[in-house]
Amino acid sequence: MIKVGDRLPEAKFRVMTAEGPAVKTTDDVFKGKKVVLFAVPGAFTPTCHKNHLPGYVKSADAITAKGVDAIAVTGVNDVFVMDAWKKATGADKIEFLSDGNGDFAKAIDLWIDGSGMGLGVRSKRYSMLVEDGVVKKLNVEEAPGKADLSGADNLLKQL
Repeated sequence: MIKVGDRLPEAKFRVMTAEGPAVKTTDDVFKGKKVVLFAVPGAFTPTCHKNHLPGYVKSADAITAKGVDAIAVTGVNDVFVMDAWKKATGADKIEFLSDGNGDFAKAIDLWIDGSGMGLGVRSKRYSMLVEDGVVKKLNVEEAPGKADLSGADNLLKQL
């Protein structure tokens, strides 16, 4: 599992642009920037939709006021679902990074096998502070259905 002090591996995310889906690399997202990244097991799932994402939407200005350049969320959902989730929640201050095949989640070893519930491979729920591609803070949830350690309030205290 990735840990504080590690550099994020090279990976590709899909993002929605005005022209349609496009690729963003980890360098595109993190190089030379201070970024808060949080991950969800699934867009529109109860804890992610009602607790985890709303906390970051509410705290976005407070987080960026602490010198953070960007806030991003990733999940093992396709780019169309992530874009629909962004639009449904009005989360315009957050960048939605689709990890459709779970490649990033697997590369940092923060994935779970949700196939017993018909979900396939998913990302674990976590938050991290990344500076120029290096993990500075990492909060991984161990309890399903919880977004306390990885929530915006906890991360804001760490900035």
